[in-house]
Amino acid sequence: MPLIDLTNHPVGYLALLIFFIAYAFVVVEKVIHMRKSKPVMLAAGLIWALLGVVYAVHGEGAALEAAAKHVILDYGELMLFLVVAITYVNTMRERRVFDSLRAVLVGRHLTYRQLFWLVGGLSFLFGPIIDNLTTALVMGAVVVALGVGSPHFIVMGCIIIVIAANAGGVFSPFGDITSLMVWQKGKLQFLEFFRLFLPSLVNFVVPAVFMHFAVPKGSPEPVTEDTRLRPGGVTVIILFLATIGTAVLFKSVIGLPPALGMMLGLGYLQMYAYVLQTIGRRRRDDSIGFDSFRAMRHVEWDTLLFFFGIIFAVGGLGVAGHLALVSNWLYGDFGPTWANIAIGLLGAAFDNIPLMFAVLTMNPDMSSGQWMLVTLSTGVGGSLVSIGTAAGVVLMGLVRNHYTFMNHLRWSWAIALGYVASILTHLWVNAAIL
Repeated sequence: MPLIDLTNHPVGYLALLIFFIAYAFVVVEKVIHMRKSKPVMLAAGLIWALLGVVYAVHGEGAALEAAAKHVILDYGELMLFLVVAITYVNTMRERRVFDSLRAVLVGRHLTYRQLFWLVGGLSFLFGPIIDNLTTALVMGAVVVALGVGSPHFIVMGCIIIVIAANAGGVFSPFGDITSLMVWQKGKLQFLEFFRLFLPSLVNFVVPAVFMHFAVPKGSPEPVTEDTRLRPGGVTVIILFLATIGTAVLFKSVIGLPPALGMMLGLGYLQMYAYVLQTIGRRRRDDSIGFDSFRAMRHVEWDTLLFFFGIIFAVGGLGVAGHLALVSNWLYGDFGPTWANIAIGLLGAAFDNIPLMFAVLTMNPDMSSGQWMLVTLSTGVGGSLVSIGTAAGVVLMGLVRNHYTFMNHLRWSWAIALGYVASILTHLWVNAAIL
C-alpha cells in the first residue's frame, strides 16, 4: 500500500514546524536546562499522531503501521548496539582502564596539544575498524580521563573525536551506517571505499590544524592516586574487542544484524562478571568482582531517548514525503555533484541515515565516483553540528557538562573548511571515475 504524499498538506507543514521547534529546544539545552531528549520525544510522538489521523481517515493505517515498524527496527538495532557498547565502556571505567591509560600518557610528559593530535589520530584509525559510534564512546572516556582539571581540553578533545571518527568511518563499509547502507545496496565494492582515504584524512586534518592553536599549551597534572588496573581489566578490554569482532562477523559473514553480535558480546561480559564475583566471594575480596548489571544501570538514557526522538521525528518527515521531495529536487535540478554535496550538509540537520535511505530509494543514475561522493558527504557532513551524527550525540550524553551543542557550533566554520577541502580532494583524486 503506497504512502500518502503530505508535502503540500497542512499536516505535512505542521510536522515540519514541530520538528524545527523541537530542534530549537535542543540548541538551547544548556540555557533552559532541559534534557535534549524531552522535546524530540514529544515532537516524534506528535508527528506520528498527526500522520496516524490522516492515514486513518484515508483507511490506509496498515501502510503507516508498516512504516512505523521499519523505524522501530532501525532504532531497536541502534539501541541494543549502544547499550552493549556503553556497558563495556562503563565497566572499563570501573576497572580503572582509562585511569591507567591516563597515567601512562601523562608519564610520557605529553602536552595537551600532543594529546589532542594523539586522540584525533587514534579516533581516525579506530573509526573504520570499530565504527565511528563505538570509537566516540571509547575515546570520549579517554579524553575525560586525560582532561581532569582542564575542561577546555575536554571540549576540544570531544570535537576532534567527532570529526576524526566520522572521517575515518567513511573509507570503510563498516565505519558508518551510511557507508554500510551503500555497500549493502551494491553501489560500491568493498575496495572502492578505500579510494576515500585521502579525502577523509583531509577532512580530519584541516579543522584539526585550526583547532590546534586553541588547545591549552600546558600538560596534564602528574598522577598521584593509585591507577593500577583492577582485576580483570585487561580481560574486559579483550572481551570488548571480541564483541566488536563478533558484531562484524555477524554482519559480514553470516548476514545477521550486528546488534545481535553485540548482545552475544554482552553475554561474554556477563559470564566473566559471574566468574570474577565467584572468585571474589571465595577469597572474601569484594574488589575482585564487578556487577555488570550495575554498569548497565549507568547507561545514558537521555542519549538513547534522544536517538528515539530524532529517528522517529525524521522518519515521520520521510513518511510525509519531505525527504524524498528534497532528494528529487536536488538530483533533478542541480545534477549529482551539487546534489551529493548538499545532501551531506542537510544530513547535519536531518540526520544522515534517513537522507541516505532516501537517496538509495530514489536510486539516481550515478557513477561509482558520485556514489563515493555522497558516501563521503553524508559521512562527514554530520560533523558540522553535534547532533548531526551519532558520535556527537553519544558524546553529548557521555560528557554532558562540557561537550554541548553550542561549544561544538563555535568550531563549525573550521569543520566546514574541512568539509569543502575533502570534497575538492575527492573531485581531484577520483576525477577519472566521476
